[in-house]
Amino acid sequence: MKTRHFFWRLLLYRPGLYLLNLLAWSLIHMAPLLPGLLTKAFFDHLEGTYEFPYGVWAIAVLLIGAALARIALIFGGFMTDVHFRFRIATLIRRNMLAHVLKEPGARAIPCSPGEAISNFRDDVDQAEEATSWSVDTLGLIGFVIVASWILISIDLQLTVLVFVPLILVVTAAQIATARIQKYRAASRESTAKVTGAISEMFANVQAIQVAGAEKRVVDRFVRLSENRRQSMVKDKLLTEALSSVFTNSVNLGTGLILVLASYKMRNGEFTVGDLSLFVYYLTFVTQLISNVGNFMTYYKQMGVSFKRMVSMLQGAPATLLTAANYIGIGRTKTKHQPERRRAGDPDGEQSLTEERAIGGAPQVEETESSLNPKPPMIYAPPLQQLEARGLTYRYPETGRGIENVSLNLTRGSFTVVTGMIGSGKTTLVRTLLGLLPAEAGDIRWNGERIDNPADFFIPPQSAYTAQIPRLYSDKLRNNILLGIEEQPGSLDRALHAAVMEEDIKHLQDGLETMVGPRGVKLSGGQAQRTAAARMLVRDAELYVFDDLSSALDVETERKLWERLFRERRGATCLVVSHRRAALNHADHIIVLNGGVIEAEGTAEELLRSSESFRQLWYGEETGT
Repeated sequence: MKTRHFFWRLLLYRPGLYLLNLLAWSLIHMAPLLPGLLTKAFFDHLEGTYEFPYGVWAIAVLLIGAALARIALIFGGFMTDVHFRFRIATLIRRNMLAHVLKEPGARAIPCSPGEAISNFRDDVDQAEEATSWSVDTLGLIGFVIVASWILISIDLQLTVLVFVPLILVVTAAQIATARIQKYRAASRESTAKVTGAISEMFANVQAIQVAGAEKRVVDRFVRLSENRRQSMVKDKLLTEALSSVFTNSVNLGTGLILVLASYKMRNGEFTVGDLSLFVYYLTFVTQLISNVGNFMTYYKQMGVSFKRMVSMLQGAPATLLTAANYIGIGRTKTKHQPERRRAGDPDGEQSLTEERAIGGAPQVEETESSLNPKPPMIYAPPLQQLEARGLTYRYPETGRGIENVSLNLTRGSFTVVTGMIGSGKTTLVRTLLGLLPAEAGDIRWNGERIDNPADFFIPPQSAYTAQIPRLYSDKLRNNILLGIEEQPGSLDRALHAAVMEEDIKHLQDGLETMVGPRGVKLSGGQAQRTAAARMLVRDAELYVFDDLSSALDVETERKLWERLFRERRGATCLVVSHRRAALNHADHIIVLNGGVIEAEGTAEELLRSSESFRQLWYGEETGT
């Protein structure tokens, strides 16, 4: 899709609103036609070449009325413009974010977080600006057409001179196109690097201090900031140079008109009112000249931004950016029951029947989401057996990963995946859950193939806590619930299972304590148990723990596993760990080495048969 197609699809997202915005700004820009004619009548009346029937004061009243009417039109125009711009920007951001969230974790964004922020903020703003400037340009074209007809009827020669600056502006903008694209791309890239550097510094403050690397980190940030300053100065300089061309060409045209008009007035071919009309209209005609230049600049810059946004899609069609979707703004229409689909029941009839049998699901409001119905929530039958065969994933950068790994989890089982650092433990669970795109393999839930693990392995099918807990600068309660509605007793049970109840008592504000960015106000063990509580507050058939207990003491870890078994009877657990407390609870242990299964069995069997497992088992005692 080319830039012009992208631009056109944005205009057609809300065609009615765009046309209303265009009408509003066309009226705003056409409104000066009347004051111009009144000004001509005023001076001609004073000169005696024209007699206004209602006198000079009537002209003054009409001029004031026209000014007030234009103010009202401008207010309405800003309202329509804000509504259209906001919807355009929200649509693009919504579509990009939806695509990012659907991608497996390793492929979520193809760039640094800083550059991704620049895509979502600056590049979307650029597209918004281009669409907004289009209504001004089109509205002013309407004014120029009517004004030209009036001016031509007075003097053709002077009218032609009005459009000379426009030709110069268009030519200058075309010549500058390549430079605009080059400098804008460099500016965006350097801004993304600076944003990314800031993010990295704040995320690794302690590591920088411990390593004594403050000077090196600051020097690098200074270099990036200097590169950004230079690229932005070039970008701004070119933009201002074009603006200068626009302004000075207008001044040149004004001077030519005044010189020529003076000769015509001496010959009696031109009245003072004619001159006032030309000068008055020229003020607004020059706005078209500036707007055309600015619009062309914004349009070219939008082309750069469009390519950057497409890169975020990683091969997905560019039309996804402008796909019509509900963006959270709309009027409530009707009521409906949320659709749920049982795995293996495409029509959802069985699950809906069960909902009615227990009294039906609570009704919720439906809005314009009917334009883009949400995919039905997958509702799988209770887990009896989860099979994975031949799972393979290798990281493109290193070639390391897992290859041809198989596992079998039965209901209520406790399976531990263990191995040395870099053996592929985390890669295995992330590939199983769809967070990494499997290159090969087959996953089945109760014998039924799972085509899209990333969509399937979410509550109520499974709950997962990552190796590094992701906490937000918010209240502890909100970090655990993450938006779900708290059911009576559910949070207390989750906190008890995660061995968090004593910690809550000692926190200053309990569950209302602000944990700070990335949970910095909590200890490592508290952060891990907060992540466990977040997982356990969501009832699931399968719980996946990735090295959850690495920051826990032996006693706390023992309590956590015992409470999990006691309070989550029937739940199936898949645990990544090398800790003896987890290995002792395991029904089945899988030992990975170099991305393949080296051995598997119970702890007793592996102690007899696997040297790698013995090293892990006894290594904990010796501290190796």
